[in-house]
Amino acid sequence: MPIITLEMGPLTTEQKEKLIVAFTRDVCEVTGMPAEAMVVLIRELPRENMGVAGQQVSKIRR
Repeated sequence: MPIITLEMGPLTTEQKEKLIVAFTRDVCEVTGMPAEAMVVLIRELPRENMGVAGQQVSKIRR
């Protein structure tokens, strides 16, 4: 059973649903495995816990 893990900043419920559908569809298409075999995990990271180019993301993306 493939486990697809995404780690990213805050998302809306709608965005999460779209990502789950898209990743499941695409991995099934590539691997030929059934959707029932796919598990998608989304780990939301607070922006203050991420840094880009030496700056805290919460300060550069509001």
